[in-house]
Amino acid sequence: MKILIVEDEPSLREIMQRALLQERYVVETAATFAEADAKIAGYSYDCILLDIMLPDGNGLRLLERLKELNKRENVIIISARDSIEDKVLGLERGADDYLPKPFHTAELLARIRSVLRRGRSGGELVLTLGNVSLEPENGRVRVEGRELPLLKKEFDILLYFMQRPNHLVDKSVLAEAVWGDHADQADNFHFVYAQMKNLRRKLAEAGATLELKAVYGFGYKLVPPTEE
Repeated sequence: MKILIVEDEPSLREIMQRALLQERYVVETAATFAEADAKIAGYSYDCILLDIMLPDGNGLRLLERLKELNKRENVIIISARDSIEDKVLGLERGADDYLPKPFHTAELLARIRSVLRRGRSGGELVLTLGNVSLEPENGRVRVEGRELPLLKKEFDILLYFMQRPNHLVDKSVLAEAVWGDHADQADNFHFVYAQMKNLRRKLAEAGATLELKAVYGFGYKLVPPTEE
């Protein structure tokens, strides 16, 4: 799961980022309206934590930008402005939740899990394709009911593909989605190839009926089992 933190206060941004990383999320940050605007235009996120009061613009305008870009990211507004007007305006413009400052990180994490359940997972806590089941919240994968141990990035890759069955995914898009900002610092995609090779081997050895197929010159596609 990939999250964008839009917050101009450095210490709070760092606290939020550290808490999310501990929960196995891929995290990117933006400190200004301009930086956040560029991020949402170029990339996709599972959830955006949005401060309203930014030094160079109103965070609510980013909600309008998401609509203009036909994006469907989950958005939690995080702001020191705890007025009814701000809450109503934010929700009317497409935000999923509103969390006033100050807040405890435990509550923030609970709010994120809640909007993610209502969003891509459709309220379900388990993603299932063929004989493979994946539990996003606790990082578990099972094949035919038997737990399959995966490294963190292997799990993140499988989650990404299980949310997008039959979609052809460019290797650069995959790298950015799973590795976040750090993907831009890589000179090649050896780290993607290595993780994909290990994940595909583990799935095959476990007898998984779904398949992560390599598409030469482009990337990968998750192919669910064919219904008999």
